[in-house]
Amino acid sequence: MPQLNAARIRANLARIREEVGEGVDILAAVKYVPVDDLAVLAEAGVTLVGENRAQDLVVKAQRFPNFRWHFIGQLQSRKVKQILPYVELIHSVASESAMRQLERHASPDTEILLEVNVAGEEGKAGIAPEELPRYLELSPVKVVGLMTMPPFTEDPERSRPYFARLRELAEAHGLKQLSMGTSQDYKVAAEEGATIVRIGTTLYT
Repeated sequence: MPQLNAARIRANLARIREEVGEGVDILAAVKYVPVDDLAVLAEAGVTLVGENRAQDLVVKAQRFPNFRWHFIGQLQSRKVKQILPYVELIHSVASESAMRQLERHASPDTEILLEVNVAGEEGKAGIAPEELPRYLELSPVKVVGLMTMPPFTEDPERSRPYFARLRELAEAHGLKQLSMGTSQDYKVAAEEGATIVRIGTTLYT
């Protein structure tokens, strides 16, 4: 992680905002940002942040409660209770065990995204597209949208079909939020209907 500079982050944020348009939330991925450096993000005008690790989210959110916190990492069912008091949205619900924990610990107005493995990659988190109706029926809380991570590629255009497929799935089920696109492919994701893009390195360097 480079030394964070508020002016540089503010400039990057403005550029990304122009590239994705006003209707897209820019989430700063802070997995590799030390807790003490989060003050620089606040100074730069960042308001929405996402953490991958439950224990780090708790520590960071307690120190910086004025950010809007999202959980964006692989969700282990035993961590659900831990993160619920701090997050406005969980991006990565993809197991029945996580659903059971949400049923036990979440309030009825808790909002989640279902993570979909659109590409059908083996060993990758996410439910299969054909499982989506069952998970929507199963959910004890409000599913407001979908999230995906397409197969890694250096060419953003190769991610486009997966983003388009996620949008189609969301539209078919009346879901409004689409969390898709990271530093290497956020422009394509926005073109395909992303409402949240998750940006790390491109925001900081």
